[in-house]
Amino acid sequence: MSYYSIKDLEQLSGIKAHTIRIWEQRYALLKPERTATNIRLYTDEDLKTILNISCLNSEGIKISKIAELSKEAIGKKVLQTRTSSNSEHSIRINHLIVLMIELDEHNFRDVVYTSIADIGLVDTFTNILYPFLDKIGILWQIGTISPAQEHFISNIIRNVLIVETEKLGPAERGKEAVLFLSENERHEIGLLLSNYILKKNDFKTFYLGADVPYEDLKSILETLEPDMTLSAFVNPIDSDTINRFVETLGKDFPKIKHYFSGHQAVEKIKTTNKGLILIDHINDLQKIK
Repeated sequence: MSYYSIKDLEQLSGIKAHTIRIWEQRYALLKPERTATNIRLYTDEDLKTILNISCLNSEGIKISKIAELSKEAIGKKVLQTRTSSNSEHSIRINHLIVLMIELDEHNFRDVVYTSIADIGLVDTFTNILYPFLDKIGILWQIGTISPAQEHFISNIIRNVLIVETEKLGPAERGKEAVLFLSENERHEIGLLLSNYILKKNDFKTFYLGADVPYEDLKSILETLEPDMTLSAFVNPIDSDTINRFVETLGKDFPKIKHYFSGHQAVEKIKTTNKGLILIDHINDLQKIK
C-alpha cells in the first residue's frame, strides 16, 4: 500500500488541499490515517476516491450529491462519464490514473481508444496521455508507483501507437525519414508518435528505435540517404555532449535535414547550422511535408 500527503492529492487531482480538508470534515468522504505528529496520510483507495470525485464534480455534480453515493455508486457513475463524447480531458486523465493503480489494462485501453475515436490520436496524446504521463512522473517522484507499474502502462501506450501506425499502411510518396534515439535514450513514446504523424503525412519512415549507437546510425544513413532524420533528447544530458552529437551528425550528412525534439534538445542545442532544426511543439512536426 502507498501513502500520499494532502499536497500529493492536490497535485494529482487538481483539488486544493483546503477544499479536500473541508470535504473530509463536512462529508467524511476520506478518512486519512495520522502520523504521530498528526499529519494526514492517504492510501491508494483515498487517491482513487478523490480522483473519482474530481471527475464527477468536473461534470457539474454537486459535492453534496456525490457524498450521498457509496464508493461503488461513485465508481459506476464515473464509468458512465467515461463514454461521454464531451468529457473533459481532466476526467479522462483521472480515469487513467485510477486504472493504472488498479492495473486494469482492459478499461485503460478502452479510455484511450474512446478518446482516439472522439478527438483523434494526436489530440489524445497532446491533451490526455502526455498530461497523464506528467502525473505519473509525480507518482514516481514521491515513490508511490513501482517501475513495474510504469512499464506496464508505458507498454500499453506504446502498443496503441504501434497498432494505429500499422493501420496507416505504406506511404505512396517518395520522401524518406529515419527516426532514432541515440545511445542511452530509451523513452520511445514521443518518437513513436512522431513516426505516426510522418507516416500520416505520407513519409516513408524507417524506425530504428531507442539506444542506437552512432556508428550503426551512420551505416543506415549512408545506405538509405533519406530526406530527413528525427530524434529526441529527454534524458538529462550536458550541453557539450548534445551539441557535439548534433554537429557531428550535421557534418557527416550535410545533405540531410536533421530534426530534434524533446526538452533537453530545445533547451541545450545551440547551432547556426540550417540543416539542424529544433521542434518545440507537435504542431511543428505536423507541418513537415
